[in-house]
Amino acid sequence: MKDKKYKNFFKDITKKVKKILTKSPACHDWDHTKRVLRNSQIICKSEKKADSQIVEIASLLHDIARTNDMNREKRKCHAQNGAIIAKKILSEYNFLDRNFINKVVLCVKRHRYRGKERPQSIEEKIVYDADKLDSLGAIGIGRAFHFAGRIGARLHNTEQEALSSNSYTKEDTAYREYLIKMRHIPEKMLTKTGKKIALKRLKFMKLFFEKLNKEFSGNEK
Repeated sequence: MKDKKYKNFFKDITKKVKKILTKSPACHDWDHTKRVLRNSQIICKSEKKADSQIVEIASLLHDIARTNDMNREKRKCHAQNGAIIAKKILSEYNFLDRNFINKVVLCVKRHRYRGKERPQSIEEKIVYDADKLDSLGAIGIGRAFHFAGRIGARLHNTEQEALSSNSYTKEDTAYREYLIKMRHIPEKMLTKTGKKIALKRLKFMKLFFEKLNKEFSGNEK
């Protein structure tokens, strides 16, 4: 797509996504999408074979189905549902060819950490990694505590309490999310740049939770 046409298209899609995501919980809102977009642009620079336009549009649309995220009973796979919504939105632009739309839709469909379909193309892998990076580092800690607060979880708990509990319970703390998911993310990253950034962010998280455990247990020195 030529630069001028793409810029106008990007601007219009951005406006639509921002409006939709105002209804989403703060963990997966417009601010999250902006960070994922920025992450994807950083990774994309080191992946010469990647189509940056597909990556950017998919990054904007990756969480388009997150508006019902806090209603556990009504929740469906946001990646699967998001792919359907993304295709519908993109189909409104008659200048987009089917191949472009399909590639963006697959990025959305395959970006989920616990998804059944794994990323295949380099664009899919970049969007996947860009999204996972937002679960790590200082941002990741902030998001984890925010989510735990929204569901009424404790501020902190022990490793045993965290690992023996279920999601969406009082013991579903930020620490539980770290133990079950976040500390394992770097090993599941799919691009060299994504993994490098992930390891750096995880190092900070590890130090944070080690300090929190000491303060929580009264063993601080």
